[in-house]
Amino acid sequence: MKKRKRLLFICQGAIIAAAYVVLTYLSSMVGLSSGVIQIRLSEMLCILPVFTPAAIPGLYLGCLLANILTGAVWLDVLVGPIATLIGALGTYALRKNKWLAPLPPVLSNALIVPFVLAYGYEMSEAISVMMLTVGIGEIISAGILGMILYFALYKNSERIFRIE
Repeated sequence: MKKRKRLLFICQGAIIAAAYVVLTYLSSMVGLSSGVIQIRLSEMLCILPVFTPAAIPGLYLGCLLANILTGAVWLDVLVGPIATLIGALGTYALRKNKWLAPLPPVLSNALIVPFVLAYGYEMSEAISVMMLTVGIGEIISAGILGMILYFALYKNSERIFRIE
């Protein structure tokens, strides 16, 4: 039984990672996955730690792979997934309050990503401006789209994310 639980945990994490990569590619196709203004559709998945702890490594791995596969600079490959991991851990910690759960990814990305943009991509905009623009993008993707995903999954979440 323990092996089955571990296998289901790994599979859930892998599926979430794959979904993150695909959604980042979709955002990248329209030029919204990176830059001063970014709305990564994949960030809506940051609500998933509310339903399963398997989402935490899944989101980290998904962000890492997405950054590598979309040609991010080395600083973004290293630091971007850490921002997502911090957000996922925060979401898991706030899983009992659905309205606060999207806040950690918004804050972690708004506070960390602008430094990656400034130093990794040498963008000349003020860091405070990039905090605002990245934060707004995160509110759209992790906050609004994430809550839409939350309500779409909520009724069946025990059946979908059950690890037995």
